[in-house]
Amino acid sequence: MPRAMWKGAISFGLVTIPVAVYPATEEKTLRFNQLHDEDGGRIRQKRVCEKDGEEVGYEHIVKGYEVEKDRYVVLTDDDFDAVPVASSRAIDIVQFVEFEEIDPVLFKKSYYLIPEETGAKAYALLREAMKEDERVGIAKVSFRDKEHLAALRFKDDAFVLETMYWPDEIREADFSGVDVNAEVRDQELAMARQLIDSLTSDWAPEQYSDAYREALIAIVEAKLNGQEIEVVEAEPAAKVVDLMEALKASVANAKKGADDAPAAKSASKKKSAAKKPAAKKPAARKKAVGE
Repeated sequence: MPRAMWKGAISFGLVTIPVAVYPATEEKTLRFNQLHDEDGGRIRQKRVCEKDGEEVGYEHIVKGYEVEKDRYVVLTDDDFDAVPVASSRAIDIVQFVEFEEIDPVLFKKSYYLIPEETGAKAYALLREAMKEDERVGIAKVSFRDKEHLAALRFKDDAFVLETMYWPDEIREADFSGVDVNAEVRDQELAMARQLIDSLTSDWAPEQYSDAYREALIAIVEAKLNGQEIEVVEAEPAAKVVDLMEALKASVANAKKGADDAPAAKSASKKKSAAKKPAAKKPAARKKAVGE
């Protein structure tokens, strides 16, 4: 478990539950350094003052808010600590809602809330009460120089804090004049539903993996061993000429795939094992694209 990034308390009416906040996720991405193509030297990014051209160390960097062109108000750590909001020291639950009511586009990042020993009983009490009614708490919390709207739910026995975007941070969808309300025929709708039904099964996240990352690692290992990377042209995307014919062909392909694969309702372990051999094919294709 990484180091706690914030400590405070869940405030629930007059009940206070001391907790520590830990990141619940980690992004597994290959990170690349920038190199000079002529000699392989590392390219470094430097913090340079635009007035004197000198490099500036972190200890001499302060935060400034631009109020107008080239005019800043500098804020110190004490200024941030002095922000008069209750959410800077507590996760204040202000409302309970059904989880399905929240649009997923609002969710930003997940954190685990681990109780201090003195709050363990209240933590368990709130967990059982929320589980029974299948509710999530809506709260406000401030950390990392920003106040967040958040949803509190449970994953197994752990409280999960889901930070959320504020409603005014969500952009409206702009279709730029494209008509997305075109008339749909009954036959097309029926065929689309049939396709959806044929692709519907129990949710099993363990059957998915990052094929692109795996293929990129394979390319790195191959180049490290002096192997030549074969570049294969990507298959062109098929053009949809007739929507109904495309739907029929898709349903046929989905049915064929279902016949070849194990039963959709089988245990997740069996599904995962059945999927593993097929993972090599997309990985090889991604390898060609990634080079």
